[in-house]
Amino acid sequence: MLAKAGCVICAAGSGLAPADRRLYALRDVTGTVESIPLIASSIMSKKIAEGTGALVLDVKVGTGAFMTSYEKARELAETMVALGEEHGVRTRALLTRMDVPLGRAVGNAVEVTESVQALRGDGPADLMEVTLALARQMLALAGLAGDKTGDPAAAIADGRALAAYRAMVRAQGGDPDAPLSQAAHTQVVPAPASGWLTGLDALKVGIAAWRLGAGRARKEDDVSASAGIICLAKPGEAVQAGQPLLELRADEPERFGPALAALEGAAVVSDQGPPAPVSPVIEEVGPA
Repeated sequence: MLAKAGCVICAAGSGLAPADRRLYALRDVTGTVESIPLIASSIMSKKIAEGTGALVLDVKVGTGAFMTSYEKARELAETMVALGEEHGVRTRALLTRMDVPLGRAVGNAVEVTESVQALRGDGPADLMEVTLALARQMLALAGLAGDKTGDPAAAIADGRALAAYRAMVRAQGGDPDAPLSQAAHTQVVPAPASGWLTGLDALKVGIAAWRLGAGRARKEDDVSASAGIICLAKPGEAVQAGQPLLELRADEPERFGPALAALEGAAVVSDQGPPAPVSPVIEEVGPA
């Protein structure tokens, strides 16, 4: 599939780093979920076993990330970069912010829709910035940065990126034109006050999306493809009290109550003027 379409999305199975699956299952019961050496070895064992020649990692940091502190996120990034380089894989990492949801969609079908919009060049500015930064790093490591085809923004503009996505879906037995799941119920969360939206807690939004059905509490739980949240406003934008701020989507209306409880205090509105713009890309981490 990779040779045919130029890209592929796949999941780990029993034939890829099988010992990692057993170690992963033990981490909960041994209190080592947050161990950076185990996180790094879990991620990198699979990447190295795949025969990867070059690897770019997106390491999130912030309230909505596993690593909430910059120091821990950078330590994880440095550890993974070192592991890759020691095993002959050209490796770089980008530290990117996750205090606020990236883009405007949180969920499964809604994020696929937003991803296709991004491939058309119509994605939210923060999502496009992170995506293009990662793509440029990948092309640089692959030695294609100076190639005439090595500009990801140009590939989006002329339609090559979207065509590659569609070819990948077909190669994997899918239909890129198939309609995506639509939630049976929606509910709007209004802005709590008038002013400038200065914060939208990524962790609270993520928990709310999970309670709407977009994620699992246990491995055996079902996931709703249509459940999720659309951020109708993002930090840096002016809002009026009562205007729609978030759109919640769920298959069962009884899920709205727990989701709304999770969103308590998620939005912060200030009358002190717009916050200074902050890039979602913090820095690049390379070999020591």
